[in-house]
Amino acid sequence: MTPLWSWAPAYLLWAAALQVSAGEPALTRFEFVQPHMGTRFRMVVYAPDAATASRASDAAFERIARLDDTMTDYRPSSELMSLCRRAGGPPLPVSEDLFQVLAKSQELAERTNGAFDVTVGPVVRLWRRARRQHEMPAPEELARARELVGHEKLRLDPRARTAQLLQRGMLLDLGGIAKGYAADRALMVLKKRGITSALVAAGGDIAVSAPPPGREGWRIGIAPLESPDKPPTRFLLLHDAAVSTSGEAEQYVELAGKRYSHIVDPRTGVGVVGHASVTIVAPDATTSDGMATAVSVLGPERALELVRSTPGAAALIIQATDQGPRTFELNLLLYAASGN
Repeated sequence: MTPLWSWAPAYLLWAAALQVSAGEPALTRFEFVQPHMGTRFRMVVYAPDAATASRASDAAFERIARLDDTMTDYRPSSELMSLCRRAGGPPLPVSEDLFQVLAKSQELAERTNGAFDVTVGPVVRLWRRARRQHEMPAPEELARARELVGHEKLRLDPRARTAQLLQRGMLLDLGGIAKGYAADRALMVLKKRGITSALVAAGGDIAVSAPPPGREGWRIGIAPLESPDKPPTRFLLLHDAAVSTSGEAEQYVELAGKRYSHIVDPRTGVGVVGHASVTIVAPDATTSDGMATAVSVLGPERALELVRSTPGAAALIIQATDQGPRTFELNLLLYAASGN
């Protein structure tokens, strides 16, 4: 029997799949895990039998795999990298999935004045190397990379469904939004297969549909920043919603006494400094994933303005300081589970 909980590898989300209560419809809990997009995708579904659960989850994982093939920047054969190789050229037709993710990304880039920006790829590649080699990116390399960054350099035409990268050498990085989009699309596949109560977890992103039978929602815990290996002490109760947590618990580098996150500020080209976590609740995982990345860059004050202007959103921001954790939150009580 598999455990009822698992830690997200990136940062601190925990989900308990609750059991069927007496008198509820005869649905059984099933769990499936597969690696995709550089992390583990975990599905918890309630289905009348194992065959139904297996067929539905297989279809959902296949959808995720196709999205990975479309949006990864680690494989030259992906649609994303094909678009990047044609940077500086004319507009190119793109798939519905890639266009939707790019359109959502551009919308968030506008709302955050570039704190979220998928054109940050050239800078992200420098920081990936910095983490491997434990060396700061060379100033001249960073300056050249920053010249290729800017959401205004990406143009989308919704009527023709085309995308255009205006400067040669531009690279897109969808790491801050693609997993959330994949979780949303996996839930849609499960619903089409008759699975109306499900949870899809992708690293630090969780999307849920209707609650488990006999329950008000999915009970999801947020592990404490100061002790990420310990069980969570704060819980959310969600249905038909999503939650994403972003932070540098595992992906960071310490250079010259500073801790730099894998999350890069597109406006400066520098990894976010410090130890913090951001948890965002939103109506869907595409939104929560992108906003968690943006909020990590913006900082608490401006971030809460973004959350306040997003219907159905809530935020928990925890920063480590010399005096202990500093906490900012907005609308989280709307989703708090009783018995915290």
